[in-house]
Amino acid sequence: MDVNDALLPGRLLLRLLSAILELVTDLLARVLGSGAVRHRFPLVLSGLVLFGPLLSFWVSKYSILAKGQHYLYRKFLRSTWGWTCIFTGSFIVLLFLSARRSSAVCLRHLSRLGVVGLLWWGCRHLLTLLEDAAGACYRPVTGTQAAASGPILVLHQDQTKVTCLRSNMVWRGYEVSQDLFILSFCCLLLLEEISIFDAAKSLQSPPGAPLRILFLLCSLLLAMWMFLLLCLLAHFPKFPSQQLGGALGYLGWRGLYQGWYRLKVSWVCPGLPGDGLLETSETQRPPQ
Repeated sequence: MDVNDALLPGRLLLRLLSAILELVTDLLARVLGSGAVRHRFPLVLSGLVLFGPLLSFWVSKYSILAKGQHYLYRKFLRSTWGWTCIFTGSFIVLLFLSARRSSAVCLRHLSRLGVVGLLWWGCRHLLTLLEDAAGACYRPVTGTQAAASGPILVLHQDQTKVTCLRSNMVWRGYEVSQDLFILSFCCLLLLEEISIFDAAKSLQSPPGAPLRILFLLCSLLLAMWMFLLLCLLAHFPKFPSQQLGGALGYLGWRGLYQGWYRLKVSWVCPGLPGDGLLETSETQRPPQ
């Protein structure tokens, strides 16, 4: 048997997988890059955050996703920004490398992720400070008197939320859901960053398989964040904490991608996804 004949099935399989990858990514790019999806996605996300807790009336409390120590929560939810930064940053770098643009332009676009990272770090610490200031720690009292009249809580001062819960005491106060904040923000950020893939296909250097695979992974990550957001709203509803977190994530995206990044590109403004990459001014900026 000829060596070429032996390798023929493998080559056919690679061509088939390449054709499937191209078909799937082209379809996803057309959907995610359409103006209708981009304009309606924030509205859909806001509706999910507002009415998602109603799903708690239909989901089972015995579901494996109703356990706070589930694998998805431990491995993905607690590192939402890390996963988003890795996949989105890799997509941006590979997109600009395939288009043979300068490293300075690539770094300018990567700086958007740095700005979001600083915003997430600052908001997380600020929200923690506000929670400690607006709440109080209580120590449950056990005994015959407590059993007769119900649970008794004794105020414990000079305790933060973290130290209070670690001491198996009760924390009561107002809070903003940091999980809903970062999930909402990352969903909106991912759509903004990967939606230019459809327009980037018209460049002189068409996207190769590695870039298409990264685009597919980013799309799957977007679906994962939407799924986790629904799981939190359905299995762990906290009104209005989650709604405040979702609103804060929306405001952060609105201020950056619909405000600051739409200014003229300069050393203080990295610009929108696609600025300096796409050829025409019409495709550089999404429609208002």
